[in-house]
Amino acid sequence: MIGTRVSHYDIIRALGTGGMGIVYEAEDTQLGRHVALKFLPPALGSDATALERFQREARAASALNHPHICTVYAIEQWEGKHFIAMELLEGQTLAQRMVREPFEVAPLVEIAAQIADALASAHAKGIVHRDIKPANIFVNARAQVKLLDFGLAKYSSTAELNAQAETKAGPDLTLPGTAMGTVSYMSPEQARGQLTDARTDLFSLGTVLYQMATGTLPFKGDTSAVVFDAILNREPLPLNQVNSALPESVGRVIEKALEKDRAMRYQTATDLRTDLIRIKRDLDSGKKAAAHPAGDSPSGGTKAAERSIAVLFFENLSGVKEDEYFRDGITEDIITELSKIRGLNTFSRPPCSRSATSR
Repeated sequence: MIGTRVSHYDIIRALGTGGMGIVYEAEDTQLGRHVALKFLPPALGSDATALERFQREARAASALNHPHICTVYAIEQWEGKHFIAMELLEGQTLAQRMVREPFEVAPLVEIAAQIADALASAHAKGIVHRDIKPANIFVNARAQVKLLDFGLAKYSSTAELNAQAETKAGPDLTLPGTAMGTVSYMSPEQARGQLTDARTDLFSLGTVLYQMATGTLPFKGDTSAVVFDAILNREPLPLNQVNSALPESVGRVIEKALEKDRAMRYQTATDLRTDLIRIKRDLDSGKKAAAHPAGDSPSGGTKAAERSIAVLFFENLSGVKEDEYFRDGITEDIITELSKIRGLNTFSRPPCSRSATSR
C-alpha cells in the first residue's frame, strides 16, 4: 500500500503490524498533517467480532481526551478496507525500551504516574482497558507516555466497575469464563475468566512496573498454563531480592498493585497515582537535600510536620450520567495538587462509596 492513496490519505511507510492491525504513516491531504492509519487485516475484514473490537478501540480512545492517551481522529472505510486515523507518535513502545536491566527509579516513577493518570481518566468514564502491557504503552521523544490499543476495552458505568459478577454476553463481546488479555500481564480475575473492573488494569500495571523495576516478569512460565498457575497461586520474588537498589517506597507501591485479592489491591488509579507523585516529590526533595548537606531547605526552613487530609468525591446533583467525569475529574485534580504539598498525606474515598453524599 506504500505510495498509494486511501481516501484522502497518502500512504508513506509502514510503522508496524500486529494481530489486530497494520499501521502506516500517512499524510492527510485535507488537513496537511501526518497521521497513523491502522488497518484491520484483510483476513479479518469479514469477521464480525474482529470488526466490532476494531471499532471498539476507536470508540473508546475517541471518548478520552487525555494527554497520555493516543488521540483517535476518525474511523473510516474505503473500498472495503476498515481503518482508524490516529495521532502519529514519535518514539518507542515501552516493550522496545525495555532491556533485561532495571529502569532507573526516577524514569520508572515518572512513567508509572503518567500511565496511572491515563487509567484514572479512562476509569472515570467507565472504560477498563484490560490489556495493559509494555507493547501498548508508548513513550514519545519528550518522555511523554501515550496509552494505546483499547481493542479489548470494557464499557460500563462508573458504579458498575465494582459490580460482583457478569451474567451474560453483551457489548463486552465476551462470555463468562472467557479470559481476555495478554497472559503474562493478566490479573487473577482475568485468568479465571471472572469479572474485570478498574482494579484489573491496576494489577496489570503492577506487572509492568515489576518488570521495569527488575528486568524480569513477576509471573513466568514456558506455557500459558504455568503462567496462569503463577498468577493465581504463587508470589513473585520480593523486589528487594531482585533489585536491592530499589527504594522501599517504590517496592511497596508495586507489591500493593500486585495483590491477588482485589480488596487488598489499589482500589483506584487515582490512589496509585497519588502514591507515585508522593514518591516523586520525595525523590526530588532528596536531590535538593543532597545539594544542601546542612539539612535545611534552600530557603532555610525545616521539615513540615506530617499532616493528613481526606478528599471526598463530589456528588453529581445534575443527575446526568454524562457529567460524571466532571465530578471525578475535579476530585482527582484536587488530590493531585494536594499530594504535591510536602508533609501532607492525602487520602481519597474509593469509588464504591461515591454514591454517598459527599461534597
